[in-house]
Amino acid sequence: FTFILPLFPSLLEFYRSQEAPEQFSSGNKNPSLLAHILTYLNAYKTSFSKPIDSRYDIVLLGGALGSMFSLLQAIASPVIGTLSDRYGRRTALLFSMTGNILSVLLWVLASDFRTFLLSRIIGGLSEGNVQLAIAIATDISDEKQRGSTMALVGICFSISFTFGPALGAWLSTISSVKANPFATAAGFSLFLIVTETIYLYFCLPETLPSKVASAKAKLNGKPNGANGSTTKSSPKAVEKGTKKSFQRTNSHFLLNLTHLTFILFFSGMEFSLPFMTFDLFGYTSAKNGRLLGYMGLVASLLQGGVTRRLPPLLSVRIGVVSCLLALFLLSRINSIGGLYLAATLLAVTTATVVTGLNALSSFEAGEDERGGKLGNLRSWGQLGRGIGPLLFTSVYWWAGREVAYSIGGMGVLATSTIVFFGLKTPRGLEGRKIRDTKVTEEVEL
Repeated sequence: FTFILPLFPSLLEFYRSQEAPEQFSSGNKNPSLLAHILTYLNAYKTSFSKPIDSRYDIVLLGGALGSMFSLLQAIASPVIGTLSDRYGRRTALLFSMTGNILSVLLWVLASDFRTFLLSRIIGGLSEGNVQLAIAIATDISDEKQRGSTMALVGICFSISFTFGPALGAWLSTISSVKANPFATAAGFSLFLIVTETIYLYFCLPETLPSKVASAKAKLNGKPNGANGSTTKSSPKAVEKGTKKSFQRTNSHFLLNLTHLTFILFFSGMEFSLPFMTFDLFGYTSAKNGRLLGYMGLVASLLQGGVTRRLPPLLSVRIGVVSCLLALFLLSRINSIGGLYLAATLLAVTTATVVTGLNALSSFEAGEDERGGKLGNLRSWGQLGRGIGPLLFTSVYWWAGREVAYSIGGMGVLATSTIVFFGLKTPRGLEGRKIRDTKVTEEVEL
């Protein structure tokens, strides 16, 4: 998944050089889809009072594709989560992996922009790995372990975001197919996803509690009466028997709203960061890569050593305060040292907020609804990630850095108000420390 992230500028530049000139080179040919998209983006760009360098055309196109991908995930996440509650985590995850395979296969074959765009659409609609991994982690952990287990999942993703982009960039230097210079990176990504899918098919057990209970009931059927007939519990009856009355401390609407508002401002700031570093310090792509790599490394270390030992609500509170301080710094810094101080605070935010919100959402969901609730939480976050970059960069170019980051800070301050005065520690967890955990139970079928 992360292989493609550093490749977007050169990848989209390749398609533009192949297809966008068509509108000028021949009157007999209709403008390509990419040419139409670039025309609309340039019209949007020229509407700003502050001139935008042409070097950002591809960045804007990449941002538009990223927003499309996030909005598609916002649509698909609740559906995938609900399906996992009904048919099981394993089935939903294998379905998601099949969509990922098709998406990356199209990328391998994408010698034109239309095919690449179709690849991204299919990928956005089928990308359920993150929420399903969290749902599975929730299924196999108790209340004591929940935050720690969520942090371990977060560590895995932080590590992948630290090393995946670098590997993808290196693989893109190996040209194997002339029609698609990025086929090597895409092909290796396809190999990894197919390998993972095969492994999951043979090794991943079902973890949905109601399905596990049904399977146990079938295996434990006992002879009934003299004729030796076997009485087995109905799977539906077993599933109903596993449902328990559940009292919530925090409403899912409030948790989802917190996720939406936080991601809205955080993702906007995140997307604008390379523009700011270029304007202030003349940063190249390589220097921006090192800055993002530093943030990923710090976030990984924090998740492994600190976040998993914190109660979820405290983790969220630390993260939003850290984000607020980072936005305040970014609106005023004029030195590299200040930039890296802000980046450190953003790494703290990355390591804490979403992990804590996922844990809180899982505490507020019954066993039979966790997939759907976590899917809804992710959907609201992806909605914010789809809208945030467009809104934030618009303010950045219209009004300047100070105004943009100050407005972002006010938005995060509003989110902090919800976190500190609206959210509460779930019932039964008061005073518990997540570091007091026990070994994860095995899931038996």
